[in-house]
Amino acid sequence: MKKIDYDDSRIHYCGRMEKDPECEGYRWVFAASLALIRFQGSSLRAEISVKREGWDVFLGVIVDGIQSKLEVKEGRSEIVLAEGLDPDRIHEVLFFKRMDTMNIITIMSFQVDDDAVVFDANKSRSILASELGIRSGRRIEFFGDSVSCGEVSEAVLYTGKEDPAHNGEYSNSWYSYAWMTARKLHAEIHDTSQGGIALLDGIGWYHEPEQDGMESFFDKCQANKRLAPATDWDFSKWTPQIVVIALGQNDSHPIDFMKDDYSGSMAVKWRDRYAWFINQLLSHYSVAKIICTTTILNHDSSWDKAIDEVVKGIDNPQVTHFLYSKNGCGTPGHIRVSEADQMSDELASYIDYIMSVG
Repeated sequence: MKKIDYDDSRIHYCGRMEKDPECEGYRWVFAASLALIRFQGSSLRAEISVKREGWDVFLGVIVDGIQSKLEVKEGRSEIVLAEGLDPDRIHEVLFFKRMDTMNIITIMSFQVDDDAVVFDANKSRSILASELGIRSGRRIEFFGDSVSCGEVSEAVLYTGKEDPAHNGEYSNSWYSYAWMTARKLHAEIHDTSQGGIALLDGIGWYHEPEQDGMESFFDKCQANKRLAPATDWDFSKWTPQIVVIALGQNDSHPIDFMKDDYSGSMAVKWRDRYAWFINQLLSHYSVAKIICTTTILNHDSSWDKAIDEVVKGIDNPQVTHFLYSKNGCGTPGHIRVSEADQMSDELASYIDYIMSVG
């Protein structure tokens, strides 16, 4: 096999990532982080290192349009991404992170057959490359929770129902409404989201009972401090035209203070901090359109009322509030593939509209 260095310029990468200080390679933390490789040969392998906090670890692979998942173990290993391919054809392999920051994947190298030819995936004109936003210049970033990550999205037999028992096998960022929206818009995606997260530190489910909120999470490249020291993200590396804030779902845990006491100190603090968060993003992305929303996952309407109040108070034409047709009442469980597809249709149409009106 012939080695391809992880930082070979012919590989197309997307997602917040950086060089791993512990081993030579690119470190993937966030869902939908990806590598696209284009080559003529019969097989492709990857050398990776895995850290995990919870759940089993599954990675996504699409080989010439056919998707599969790979279960990987902690530590270093060599995994097969594709084999038995027609050696005379040019193949495209998309390798991506299905799950959120509960695991960290470091890509150390790829290997192809000795006589394989590797092409520049950044110049690909394939249908997949178009959907991934390669060459389009379009970029969209999501700051959300498990729904934005595609958690439990593949449990299609539980559409419109509570989640089944699982250990991570149903989670797939490819089928999140977030990545579906990006593909329909032919845009690159950064999915800066985390299951269980709320806006504020100290509430929500993520890292309970010492919860990390998006307020201290959004500006990180390595964000899971239980797996490795946190690192800051350089916002100048990647600038989106559209930013979607999809928070307010986990914020009702352990107390639904927005529903119970809309004028209380905690609810006021949340609205103030939500406004702060919007302004933080505008300070990094000065010309981006900021879309504030929740999801169709069941929640009390007071959260959407609060978001609307904040958006109106900011009074900036770049900042808008969007509601889905089934907002807050679509399902008691996580959003499955068909539900995410409908959400992404609505959101993509809304983005097309706000971009057209300037």
